[in-house]
Amino acid sequence: MLLVLGAALLRGFSHVVTGRLALAFAIGSTAHAMTYAIGSPAPAPLWFTPVIALSTGNIVVFWLFTRALFDDTFRLRWWHAGVWLAVATFSFVNCAILGPAAGDGTRLSVIAINSMVLGFIALAIVQTVASWPADLVEGRRHIRLFIVVVAALYGGLNAVLHLAISDGAAAELANALSSVLLAAIVAAISIAMLRIEGTELFGAASAADAVTARPETNAADQRLVDALMRLMADERIYRHDNVTIGALAGKLAIPEYRLRRLINQKLGYRNFNAFLNNHRIEEAKAALADPAQAEVPVITIAMDAGFASLGPFNRAFKATTGVTPSEYRRQKGIAA
Repeated sequence: MLLVLGAALLRGFSHVVTGRLALAFAIGSTAHAMTYAIGSPAPAPLWFTPVIALSTGNIVVFWLFTRALFDDTFRLRWWHAGVWLAVATFSFVNCAILGPAAGDGTRLSVIAINSMVLGFIALAIVQTVASWPADLVEGRRHIRLFIVVVAALYGGLNAVLHLAISDGAAAELANALSSVLLAAIVAAISIAMLRIEGTELFGAASAADAVTARPETNAADQRLVDALMRLMADERIYRHDNVTIGALAGKLAIPEYRLRRLINQKLGYRNFNAFLNNHRIEEAKAALADPAQAEVPVITIAMDAGFASLGPFNRAFKATTGVTPSEYRRQKGIAA
């Protein structure tokens, strides 16, 4: 099932980072299904240790996959590969060298590896929960907790069992239950992923595809869009601290789910913070290009527009315009 899921991802979504990470996660999970055993099995043959290392490194892929799946601004960095390589190398060295030579010390390696697994699972859960409120993609909101929480619970349960059980009949029972649970989870995830549009989960291939995918706007929705844009332009609510989609929905007197759908399907945003930041950056661009504000520091302009600090403003501004705020100001011929 994992290999079939991986093949589908390779065919449909290998062009986007989320799809590539999902493919890597499916391959790593296949290695996990082939190698994972609770207890103290006999030393693995040398040719099999790369598969075990791939299985262990999959926890890093799981963490990166959850980041990419729910953060549309996520980009893979060189150090991400370094983290994966460090975990996989430790697993390989442990299986090929340390384990056979350690004797009773093998238990320490098991504790170290499973502690790392629990750490990455905890990190993935924290990041998933933290980004949940700003997610505007309905299908992705429905599936994110299912995929992440179920996979995290499976990985966490197995790590705890591995730490608690060393050998014997209890290990055999735990392995049997783990195999059944893994099969059920993979089947459920595969079915769930088939029930939503791939572009909802992984994003459109291009901006043009995203525009084409938007449904037509009826009169009622257009009135709401107009009211929302007036609210942003007149009250500049994006300047307020801790603006939430619930507060904005309250001002428009509509349910929160409807506002999420409106911003996502009618305006094309996948994240509420991106929607707010677009308005903030437009205000900042106007201020930076205003000769009357040539002496105003960049940080003042950023905070007036609603950013809490200079760092996030600089990153968001450059991601949108391709230049830093200071470079943008110079391009407009404004000298401080």
